[in-house]
Amino acid sequence: MWGVSISSTSEARDISLNSLEKRSFYSFLVLYVGSSFLFLVLSSFWYYTAQKNGLENTTYYKLQHYSDTIGGLIINAQMHGTVLKLPKIEEGYEYFLVKSGEKQNFKEGYYKEKGKSILISSSAQEHLNIEYVVVKTDEYHKKLEALQKSVFMVGLVAFFVIVLISLLLSKLFMRPIHQKVVQIESFIQDISHELNTPITALQMSAKRATQKGVYDEKILKNISISTKQLYSIYQSLIYLSFSTKPKEVQEINLKEIVKEVIEFYSELCLAKNIAIISSLENTFMRLDQERAKLLFSNLLSNAIKYSMPNKSIKLTLMKESFIIQDEGIGIAKEKMTKIFDLYERASNQAGGFGVGLSIVKQICDEAGIKIEVDSKLNQGTAFRLSW
Repeated sequence: MWGVSISSTSEARDISLNSLEKRSFYSFLVLYVGSSFLFLVLSSFWYYTAQKNGLENTTYYKLQHYSDTIGGLIINAQMHGTVLKLPKIEEGYEYFLVKSGEKQNFKEGYYKEKGKSILISSSAQEHLNIEYVVVKTDEYHKKLEALQKSVFMVGLVAFFVIVLISLLLSKLFMRPIHQKVVQIESFIQDISHELNTPITALQMSAKRATQKGVYDEKILKNISISTKQLYSIYQSLIYLSFSTKPKEVQEINLKEIVKEVIEFYSELCLAKNIAIISSLENTFMRLDQERAKLLFSNLLSNAIKYSMPNKSIKLTLMKESFIIQDEGIGIAKEKMTKIFDLYERASNQAGGFGVGLSIVKQICDEAGIKIEVDSKLNQGTAFRLSW
């Protein structure tokens, strides 16, 4: 049963942040907290100013109301010749009357001093010989102090909430970056290991050839295999690192491409005693030739890599499909959803740095080729390309 295995998620590894990640983490944290704090301060200041002005207006109009009411009662008492009955006003407010000619330094207007709001009004218009009605209260200053404490406490709580949210967002922001850094670090380690093997083989073969002074077939074969391994790695890195655009597509015979790829890896197959069984039909398709080679090369090298010695790999090319089937170690079910992800490897039993199948998937997507995979652990894997 064929099943498409495509996934874009990657498994994170539990390692601590490196210095670059920490710098990015703290930069984001400082920027977020700083901008949020500035916004909080401006919002608090705007709210406090608006509430303060509202409170002051309310206090002023209350004082004005009381002074007008008392002034009206004074005028009515004189006009009707009745006894002046002064009203009781709400708690926190007080008033007194200033008679004409009293030697006190009073001036009409609204004042704030010594924690009190004071309104001096001439609403009595000197009736009953009263020049000013003075109304005062400390309610404004008490409510203003309560407002200041409220704004401060709410702002403080809001700031701590912002800090907690910023920590959470910073971690969420860093998670995909951290996963990518882990993948890249693993990729660098893997590619270093992959390059070390053919380079070491080249050095040893060259040294032996120099010492012998005779270039026997085994030495030349080792040099050839190592060179091809390096070239294969180079081609994959070129595709990944430089994102080279495909050349103009042309009608190519896939049979010739597959035969060329088989020939390219023939020495490596002989070294592992792996038999290549091929059944190839002439199949023409419009495709970039270099990418077609990279496509089949990655599939075959992957099959060779995960095959044990003395096994076989079967290649079948038909008019509308290509199948490559090995007798290798297979792919575990839990790995099937990730085999096309960049830097993911189906198994750690063989070398590689987890880019081959990702490149295969990208080329297939570009060319409109459907790719399916079927695998059984310890029995082998088969890839089917259809168009």
